[in-house]
Amino acid sequence: MAKRKICVVTGTRAEYGLLYWLMKEIQDDPDLELQLVVTGMHLSPEFGLTYRTIEEDGFTIHEKVEMLLSSDTPVAVATSIGLGTIGFAGAFDRLQPDIIVLLGDRYEILAAAQAALVARIPIAHLHGGETTEGAIDEAIRHAVTKMSHFHFVSTEAYRRRVIQLGEAPERVYNVGAIGLDNIRKITLLNREELEQSIGFTLGEVNFLITYHPVTLSERSPAESMNELLAALDQFPQAHLIFTKPNSDPGGRVIAKMIDEYVSRHPGRSVAYTSLGQLRYLSAVKHVDVVIGNSSSGIIEVPAFRKPTVNLGDRQRGRVRTSSIIDCREDKSDIVAAINQALSPSFQRQLSELQSPYGEEYVSGKIKDHLKKVALDGVLMKSFFDLPVKEVR
Repeated sequence: MAKRKICVVTGTRAEYGLLYWLMKEIQDDPDLELQLVVTGMHLSPEFGLTYRTIEEDGFTIHEKVEMLLSSDTPVAVATSIGLGTIGFAGAFDRLQPDIIVLLGDRYEILAAAQAALVARIPIAHLHGGETTEGAIDEAIRHAVTKMSHFHFVSTEAYRRRVIQLGEAPERVYNVGAIGLDNIRKITLLNREELEQSIGFTLGEVNFLITYHPVTLSERSPAESMNELLAALDQFPQAHLIFTKPNSDPGGRVIAKMIDEYVSRHPGRSVAYTSLGQLRYLSAVKHVDVVIGNSSSGIIEVPAFRKPTVNLGDRQRGRVRTSSIIDCREDKSDIVAAINQALSPSFQRQLSELQSPYGEEYVSGKIKDHLKKVALDGVLMKSFFDLPVKEVR
């Protein structure tokens, strides 16, 4: 009997970190064949050529789809989507996968979904149903949901939302957040090992900062980043670890501002294009506060019982715990939020924190579904209508 071919697409370091254990599960199953298509930031020298990390981890890359232009303007991003769709069309035609696995909401994933839809290849989508009202990712995520055939969501609220979008309930699986598998399976670095690995000495107080452009904001990324950096100046005792933004419009401006800030504050700040999952999660373990607007601050950081200062609207709408402190992208608000996160009273409540994103291993559950799910007739979907109460 021929092995079922499962094709996983990855375009960023963060997304690969979430998919790692699922890829291992597929690769180690004798009844499955893992196909891997790498695209986007993985292939860019500017973002660290992180496809090399994938190969070092023991995975074979079957196709590389070049689509990232050396610009992050809206025109460049739209052009990249077009180039990606062309590249994925050829890659999928050569690989002939049985199922394509896509995670999340980035524009690289939209390109892959479009090509797979036209090629009549079933799509399994991870982390659908979520909301991020400050970013174009919101619309992309729901569009990919409608192009997909199997849905693996991280909470029951998101399962209901995918069904609300017309997807059949029997094809929507609440499995939990796949990123939590890393926390359960990886042996994290101790403080000394982390310091050696990143070439940076931690202080008595430490912040981990990840800030991405808010693509639907009328405010420029530079304005928002200036407010954040001005707020950080109010904590001169804190040591700062920055991770740089992704390739969204405005990302290069933020990266440049981070580099300039670090050059002005040597010894107490450091910046990385990519920490990778091991170093990133180890940093979360050893810092006092995570600051920025990344989804990891909402999903993974609470599992460490650490506070997150969440800036602005980029993650507005996500299910969250009481460890998340939301604030405006304003210096005084950010300072107040960081002080609240550091306060003994706030720190005490973190010991009772429970994640809404599940506790069991997620990757194995997803792999089992991909292995067993029937594919005959799956491409023709009926819109699932919710019951409507008649108004008289």
